[in-house]
Amino acid sequence: MSKLSKRLKEARAKIESNKTYPIEEAIKLIKETSQVKFDASIEVHAHLGIDPKKGDQIIRGAIVLPHGTGKVLKIAAFVPEGKIKEAKQAGADLAGGDELINEIKKTGKCDFDLAVATPEIMKNLAVIARTLGQKGLMPNPKMGTIDSDLKKMIGELKKGKVSYKNDDTANVHLLIGKVSFGEKELLENFQTFFDALKKSKPQSAKGVFFKSIHLASSMGPSVKIAV
Repeated sequence: MSKLSKRLKEARAKIESNKTYPIEEAIKLIKETSQVKFDASIEVHAHLGIDPKKGDQIIRGAIVLPHGTGKVLKIAAFVPEGKIKEAKQAGADLAGGDELINEIKKTGKCDFDLAVATPEIMKNLAVIARTLGQKGLMPNPKMGTIDSDLKKMIGELKKGKVSYKNDDTANVHLLIGKVSFGEKELLENFQTFFDALKKSKPQSAKGVFFKSIHLASSMGPSVKIAV
């Protein structure tokens, strides 16, 4: 077992492991205990009272964080040839139709963080669906990445629209900002995500919905939040 660094030991000492903290206090602690030399990301990890094996209990959605995530996304837009210029003007870093699809089919490389598409080209993506799917890049209407309105769709994603989905262990993870963000900005981003999760509780899910929620920074200790 690897030993904890002196830095991480000192950071953990500021947090009581058995205590749950109000979100405002949790945010302060996360900022205080992040001691890496880069602008660390801050994530929310929510363990939910759902059965991920049941299709009607899948938690999935997309929201626009008021202050974005602090991460610059490279967006690829799959569009018909006649809409390539429109996609790039809307903010897409990469845009193309069959030529782009064939390039990915040939190389298997996806040099982008997020993919969007217009409805009419979705059938053409079948040949690279597996490649995109394995990387979590397949456009999906529930994630807000399939739309005819390229300006609106790409604009929202650039401003901070993020998607989320529970994993096989009933956890949902989401980046809500950076350590450099102000406490108010992080609080508003957290609240937006928390409210969306609360509204998404499936009717078939019984008992406690929020089993636990933790806040953590990159390479830093986590803080359990009182909900």
